[in-house]
Amino acid sequence: MTATQTAQAPIDAVITWVDGSDPKHAAKLEAYLASIGGSRPRAASPSRFHHSGELDYCVTSLLRFAPWLRTIYIVTDEQTPDLIHKLKGTVYEDRVKVVDHKVIFAGFEQHLPSFNSCSISSLLYRIPGLAEKFLYLNDDFALIQPVKETDFFQDGSVVLRGSWRKFSDKIIHKKIAHFLEGLFSKKKKTNRETRVGYLAAQENSARLLGYRTWYFQVPHNPHPSLVSSQREFFESNPKALESNISFPLRASGQFIEESLAAHIELRKKNAKIKNTLNVLQLKPADQALLRIKNKLNRADKTKKTAFVCVQNVENADEEKQKLIFEWLDKRIGTVDELLNANR
Repeated sequence: MTATQTAQAPIDAVITWVDGSDPKHAAKLEAYLASIGGSRPRAASPSRFHHSGELDYCVTSLLRFAPWLRTIYIVTDEQTPDLIHKLKGTVYEDRVKVVDHKVIFAGFEQHLPSFNSCSISSLLYRIPGLAEKFLYLNDDFALIQPVKETDFFQDGSVVLRGSWRKFSDKIIHKKIAHFLEGLFSKKKKTNRETRVGYLAAQENSARLLGYRTWYFQVPHNPHPSLVSSQREFFESNPKALESNISFPLRASGQFIEESLAAHIELRKKNAKIKNTLNVLQLKPADQALLRIKNKLNRADKTKKTAFVCVQNVENADEEKQKLIFEWLDKRIGTVDELLNANR
């Protein structure tokens, strides 16, 4: 631990991860789907649980570019990523730890198993020994350059990235479209109401804090949170917590940790909005090869792009995958390279 780490309050990182190819996990999911009729809703799409080594890049990037982090927690369901075995006996062994769902769901075991990141992330603040200040990341996030503590926490406040947006039901053309949709097609209305969306979940989060016209939209990036703020909120709103964690799969009406945490601090006037760093978001299954190349080239030419989010890379063709993984190897490096450099 460096002198800087000892002089300041510790900061941890928390990553949610699952290996969908694990037979035990697959059996749990199939058993649940059978219990609700055997159908596979969009929220149970295999791509939500598949991994292509993204966790290795995520953890490697944190160890390399944020050495000031104290502990990196990987929250998962009775699984141990291969990465843990690689780190055993190295200088990083005690800095990366696995936390099982049973630990954070203690007292709420009736809601297990859970295949729902919205539910799971709601309970991250309950990780034993978690630092008051922590960063929350999905396993498809990574850092691509060095970052500082002050990029996430300043003077006791959290540093937020994003912008204020109007609630969708306050935007006139959307209100008209929704009205017409409901007027002429009951089927479409039902689909809209049950759609699971990242922005809709952010609106739900803001509503819990009393926001009604504008909400703060956060992008995909590492999200700063305070344990005490979440504990205080959920102790005052226990029904909101239990409702959110009761869904085994993502559902409309749920809130998400990163947005809830942001709005808690905004309501407390304990947040600073700072958009000096941004994220490179890649959706290789949907984006053309040329567009991906252009995005990578732009990211290489600016210091403002500090984070990358690669979604569903396993659904992309081989050429796109090769391009992205070679770029990640260049920008982040591999676990083995990191370990060899610290022997």
